[in-house]
Amino acid sequence: MKKIQAGILLLITTFFWGVTFTIVKDAISQVDVFVFLSQRFLIASTVMLPLAFARANRLNARLLLSGCVLGILLFASYAFQTMALQYTSASNTGFLTGLNVVLVPLFGALLFRLPAGPGIRWGVALATPGLFLLCGNGSLSFNYGDILAAVCGACVALHLLYTSHFSRQASSDVYLLTTLQLTVVGLLSLATATARGKEVFVWHPDLFWTLVVCVLIATVFAFLVQTTMQKFISPAHTALIFCTEPVFAAGYAYYAAGERLGFFGMTGAALIFAGMIVSELLPDEGKEEAESAAVVAEG
Repeated sequence: MKKIQAGILLLITTFFWGVTFTIVKDAISQVDVFVFLSQRFLIASTVMLPLAFARANRLNARLLLSGCVLGILLFASYAFQTMALQYTSASNTGFLTGLNVVLVPLFGALLFRLPAGPGIRWGVALATPGLFLLCGNGSLSFNYGDILAAVCGACVALHLLYTSHFSRQASSDVYLLTTLQLTVVGLLSLATATARGKEVFVWHPDLFWTLVVCVLIATVFAFLVQTTMQKFISPAHTALIFCTEPVFAAGYAYYAAGERLGFFGMTGAALIFAGMIVSELLPDEGKEEAESAAVVAEG
């Protein structure tokens, strides 16, 4: 039951990320992306501070290190994706970033010896061509920026794996862990924006509601849910759920801006959803639950 609830909440989180994709795209056309990230994550960490202070007695060196690792990986994901978009198309970036669905079980096997059951294997087999069709419309050409996008996908995969690993440790507090990683992303974004000669603490009235939505829903709520729910669901399942983000993004773009999906896009979206459903319907023979219990006991 907890796994089902976790899947539903992560799907809702992915829906919000997909919906806010168009909003964020409009925002970074008006302001430097690292300025926007600085404001978004620093405000989000400030919102989380009261919850963190209430649990300050639980903070320890291990938890602090965990939060820093997650924050660095999350910032790297945004940074490499931003750099990739300067050299390659949005479709290539979306596809290669989405390939974390393949990298999560691969890295999981190498780093944590996590098994990939038939549900995961079939889910990945369906979702990968689905991403290709949805993001590339059946055609992709590769260049230097694609290497950066692939690195972004690797960072996303590692962030998913380590979120699962750290959140399942007995000493971890999800509120502190979430606050720490959001703070690290905000500070690294601030440092990057400053190094680029950009002013961060500048009021942009046109972005007020964008920041409100992104801070409260796409950051505080979303990352708190991810950190909490990955206690109960495997990183590979989480990656398959997150594959639906471009589907929701395309759906909102159709609703808000009249952008339409062609035959390839619709087919790709259907394959991604099929992959997610298959991964849930085919059992992993209790391996995920056993692995979760083992990690919690170890932590």
